[in-house]
Amino acid sequence: MVIHAIVPVPASVALLPGESFLVDSTVEVVVEDITRNPGDRALAEHLATLLRATGSSGPMAGAYDVSSGRRRIVLARGVTGLGPEGYDLTISSGGARITAESAAGLFYGIQTIRQLLPSSVEHPAALSRALRIPAGQIRDGPRFAWRGAMLDVSRHFLSAGDVRGFIDLLALYKMNRLHLHLSDDQGWRIEIKSWPSLTAIGGLGEVGGGQGGFYTQDEFREIVSYAAARFITIVPEIDMPGHTNAALASYGELSCDGIARAPYTGIRVGFSALCVERDTVYRFVSDVVREIGALTPAPWFHIGGDEVEKISHDAYRAFIERVQGIVQSHGKQMIGWGEISPANLSPGTIVQHWKRDSSFVHAARGGKVILSPSKKLYLDMKYDSATVLGLKWAALIDVRDSYDWEPGTYLEGVTESSVLGIEAPLWSETLEKRSDFEYMAFPRLAVVAELGWSAAANRSWENFRLRLAAHGPRLSALGVNFYRSPQIPWLQ
Repeated sequence: MVIHAIVPVPASVALLPGESFLVDSTVEVVVEDITRNPGDRALAEHLATLLRATGSSGPMAGAYDVSSGRRRIVLARGVTGLGPEGYDLTISSGGARITAESAAGLFYGIQTIRQLLPSSVEHPAALSRALRIPAGQIRDGPRFAWRGAMLDVSRHFLSAGDVRGFIDLLALYKMNRLHLHLSDDQGWRIEIKSWPSLTAIGGLGEVGGGQGGFYTQDEFREIVSYAAARFITIVPEIDMPGHTNAALASYGELSCDGIARAPYTGIRVGFSALCVERDTVYRFVSDVVREIGALTPAPWFHIGGDEVEKISHDAYRAFIERVQGIVQSHGKQMIGWGEISPANLSPGTIVQHWKRDSSFVHAARGGKVILSPSKKLYLDMKYDSATVLGLKWAALIDVRDSYDWEPGTYLEGVTESSVLGIEAPLWSETLEKRSDFEYMAFPRLAVVAELGWSAAANRSWENFRLRLAAHGPRLSALGVNFYRSPQIPWLQ
């Protein structure tokens, strides 16, 4: 019997039926050692804000004196043995305590409290809410370090506000990476000051001929900062040497014939490529990596590298190896799709698997692999043959299809020790607005969260589908346009 609806499922849950902690105006959210950990004040205020209804009294924000004698939710730093992102949550009728070794662990403990509360907590304007947290103890920590999603904002652009909304939903499910696909044939989506035509020309279009858009560097910094406050790292991707028509339309000197290409609004792939023989191209790459790299403290820069049809195998390998050096010269680790594996890669470079490739070659040299198998995790694939949005070239993927596989043994020659984690890409050929992106992402992103966080021994489809069913009212309260899969007995 399911007695909680926490997703992803924790490592250990022991709840006490019939006992609970009432959250009302007599409760304080406090930091145990605010002098030593002043940054945790923001986490206490975040939790208090979540628990407080507009127009009604609720837990106090900014209360940090643990000796006050009031009923409390305490945020504490301490050794848990659960790793840097783990947490220990203890709840009784008199209060609650989250203990973690890091701020990230405290944040994830807060998300668990959030999911233990009724979905009415997601209605900030609701009055007279009865908020009770069931008593018990939860010990928890993630299986994989990389728990991510990817947004393709190149084929159809999403505003910075829409990206922030997506970040909020990732945070609810303890995901910690958002990979932004910032360039493709149809659009260039980030300001590069040393190459201004990339956005002035390349940023104008999108699939179908609609109005595109781009992020200024200040807007991108704000996205990075917003994500970091929710313990999510933004991973920027500039695809190369293929998927580059937007760049080629902006600057003819990136093409071998020196002629700027016409803008492209279709969805065909493989027809574009940078001129890998030109030194100008490598100056361009260096400038782009330098400017974007300065906008984010993330140690990674994704260079794409997929679906290249217009240059030879040897020229492609030479390009990847030279670009790897450029990325490293700017203090970043390179990430690329699985096609880069045969190149002479540093063990510090990361390969992202999406189809049959040579990821095992990189694992053998000591490198790490991110798993994004298209038949399991591509969120742009239709749920079934009747789904209006999405494509179906990889598979039809309903919720159970995305759940029933094991990352630790999925790729032959890639053991679990070589798996950095998992990531679910959401390509946007058919997605025009935020509600479209949400419909294809949810509820499957809850699956991705559980696969990335929870130990294999703790997962089962029957248990998951019942826990997920309780998230229907929560997602509705958050205004998410999610797919009501018939595989899930949704609660109303």
